[in-house]
Amino acid sequence: MDLSQLEQKIKLQFKDRNLLQSAMTHRSYLNENRRWPLPHNERLEFLGDAVLELITTEYLYRNFPNPEGELTNLRSALVNYKMLSEISAELELDKYILLSKGESKDIGRARQVIMANAIEALIGAIFLDSGFTAAETFVNEFVIRHLENIVTAGNILDPKSKFQELTQEKLGVTPHYKVLAEWGPDHNKNFEVGVFVNEKQIAKGTGSSKQEAEIAAAENGLKVSDL
Repeated sequence: MDLSQLEQKIKLQFKDRNLLQSAMTHRSYLNENRRWPLPHNERLEFLGDAVLELITTEYLYRNFPNPEGELTNLRSALVNYKMLSEISAELELDKYILLSKGESKDIGRARQVIMANAIEALIGAIFLDSGFTAAETFVNEFVIRHLENIVTAGNILDPKSKFQELTQEKLGVTPHYKVLAEWGPDHNKNFEVGVFVNEKQIAKGTGSSKQEAEIAAAENGLKVSDL
């Protein structure tokens, strides 16, 4: 696959093109292409997640005088999977990421998570190939520029924080989450999680990770009028 157009979009030419290609290789692709010579992107995603968190945390610390809790919420709104999947769409990463035939047909929440993870893997690859400054330049241009809109729109609290704030205000208690079910192979797990107030289940949600399912449960919990 020709990745030169992607390099033009991110304004960076890789010294090691294999790093970029690995960042665009999903685990599912290897299941159908056993002879593919490069690893999938999960290790790069792990690294990129840490680099992204450090860059955004430092930016928020230097530019916002808010207390720690509010900075955490700002960071959450900026780097959650929905925002990262939108950034992935802006860069048209779906044209470059290698997926299995089954995964390539998915257009739901699981696909959003895959594309968000691809952004993190890309950041990890940039960091390894060109260093911290290059990764910071990418994050500033393609991620942090969304911060102004987030603040303006008031979308600072993530769904879990919003639901916790609501239950604490109404009932004086903190909600908790339980895994109700899980299914699927290791590379494509699905989880169903319930959100509980005291021992009462308020709502439930599903996702391809426990965190994603908790967010979905909180989103559904916010729609419940009678807690």
